[in-house]
Amino acid sequence: MNAARPDRRRLGRLALGAGLGAGLSAALGGCATWSDAGSAQSRELLARPPAGLPRTVHLADTPFFPQTELQCGPATLATLLQAIGRPVSPAELTPQLFVPERGGSLQIEMLAAPRRHDALATRLPERLDAVLRELAAGHPVGVMQNLALDWVPMWHFAVLIGYDLDRGEAILRSGTTREQRLDLLTFERTWARARRWAFVVLPPEGLPAAAELPAVREARLGFERVAPPARAVTAWQAAASRWEGDLVIGMGLGNSLLQAGRPDDAAQAFAQVAAQTDAAAAWNNLANVRLRQRRLPEARDAARRAVLRAAAAEPGLIEATRATLAEVEAAFPRP
Repeated sequence: MNAARPDRRRLGRLALGAGLGAGLSAALGGCATWSDAGSAQSRELLARPPAGLPRTVHLADTPFFPQTELQCGPATLATLLQAIGRPVSPAELTPQLFVPERGGSLQIEMLAAPRRHDALATRLPERLDAVLRELAAGHPVGVMQNLALDWVPMWHFAVLIGYDLDRGEAILRSGTTREQRLDLLTFERTWARARRWAFVVLPPEGLPAAAELPAVREARLGFERVAPPARAVTAWQAAASRWEGDLVIGMGLGNSLLQAGRPDDAAQAFAQVAAQTDAAAAWNNLANVRLRQRRLPEARDAARRAVLRAAAAEPGLIEATRATLAEVEAAFPRP
C-alpha cells in the first residue's frame, strides 16, 4: 500500500506489512458499522442495472505485478501501462511516482507519469456505473481505496479488472493477490472513503468510454505539454471525433498541428472551431496562421472577426486581437 497519506503529521504513520490480505481483513472487519451511504451506488446498481451494461466482465489477461511494501502505486500504473502495450515495470516507475517524505505515491503523479510513456491518464466520474462501463469497454481501471477508517486511513491503489453483478462482486489486481474478489458493496465503501477516485490509462488514439469532457480536456492538455507534436495531434483528433465543436479541443488540435509543421491542417482546424463557436481566440489563431502563409486577405478577415468578437463578448482578448489585426494590416503592400 503506498498511496500517500494526506496529513501524516496529524495521523501518524500506520505500520503496514508487505502483504495486503491480513490488513484488508482487519480493515474490513468492522464494515458492518459503516454508513450505507458508502455503498448506495452499488445497491442501486444491483437493484436496477443500467441498460446495456453486461452482467459480467472479466479482463483476465490484464498483467499482474505483486506489490512490495509501499509500492502499490508503481505496481498499479505498470499494470495499466502494460495492458495497453507499454513495457514498463514497477521498478522503472518508482522514481517517477514514489514520494519518500509522504510514504507513497500521490494521485497527481499517477496521472502525470503515463505521459512519459506515450499514454494519457484520465479521471473517471465518481460513479460506480461509469467505472463498470469502462471495464465493459475493455479498459482496466485504477482505483484508490481507504482500507481502514477516515480518521486512521490505510490508502491503497489497486486495479479493477472486472465485476460480476449476479454474484455482487468486484474483481481486482490488488497487493499480492492476483485476482481478489471483493463484495461489490464492500469495494464501494473502501472506494468511497477515498472519494471515489478512479482513472483509466489509454494510448493517445484511445478515448475512455465513460470519462466526461472536462477530464478529457485536462488529460490532453497535460499530454500536449510533454508529447511530440504528432502524438498530441493524435490525442486531440481522438477527442474531436466525439466532441466536435468544443473550443478547447479545437484549439488544442490546431495548435498541435501547427507545432507538427502542418499549417494548412492547423488553419482548417481553427477555421472549423471559429465557425462553430465564434470564439475570438479561434479567429485570432486563424489570422496568425494565414499571416504566416501570406494569405493576407484571409488573415485580415479572420483578424477583423476576432476583434469584433472580442469587443462584443470577450474583452480580455481585445488587446491581443487588435495587435494581430495591426500586424496583418502592416503586412499588406503599401501603394
